[in-house]
Amino acid sequence: MKQDQSWFENDHLWETMDSILFTSKRWGMAVEEMDELVISLDLKPGVEILDLCCGPGRHAIDLARRGFKVTGVDRTVHYLDKARDKATWEGLNIEFVEEDMRRFIRAESFDIALSMFTSFGYFTEPDDDRTVAENVCRSLKSGGKFVIDVIGKEVITRIFQKRDWAEFDDTLVLEERTPNADWSMMTSRWILIKDGTVEEFTVNLRMFSARELSDILSSVGFSRVDVYADLSGAPYDNEAKRMITIATK
Repeated sequence: MKQDQSWFENDHLWETMDSILFTSKRWGMAVEEMDELVISLDLKPGVEILDLCCGPGRHAIDLARRGFKVTGVDRTVHYLDKARDKATWEGLNIEFVEEDMRRFIRAESFDIALSMFTSFGYFTEPDDDRTVAENVCRSLKSGGKFVIDVIGKEVITRIFQKRDWAEFDDTLVLEERTPNADWSMMTSRWILIKDGTVEEFTVNLRMFSARELSDILSSVGFSRVDVYADLSGAPYDNEAKRMITIATK
């Protein structure tokens, strides 16, 4: 790996973490999440949806099953190959595009854009996050909505744990988290132990409060920003576990 390569450009990380990040339970959760989204946004078949950082296609595939026109974008070939194979096997017509989300723009093409499973905030430079938001705004039709699913800073500071661990089949995963001084970034050290071998990865994610993310979205051209605790529209309060931000163009 090149020394100047960002953590998210490490394909070996994504390939190694595939079975840990995308368990059968997580695939099932994607169906439940899209049930909530379709109802809360009153989506009708034929709506054009962008799934940004689509990974192996959990949400894109479920949405295509429901009759939506879906485009999935990701930079990781391993995930795109899996998504295409599953879509083909199910007879679904989904466009999958290999591209960095800082560069993908398709002017006024989509009714809905999704950024699920903490896929917003990958970059060291805040301007890169702003670029992604601006690209999505340009890619949405008038009245289109950008749905961002992350863990808000308010939630993280409430439930923060320095270290924890979990088992996934034959793999033990240890995670150590370190926020920076102003709590704008979280560095997570992942240690994977399997069959007597140890691998380690470091992930850096930007953290946003509801106000911080709303300000970014408003600054790039969205006319309205609403924040919820889940995709069904529950209030974002002291009991929230996620932060769902819906920005309207």
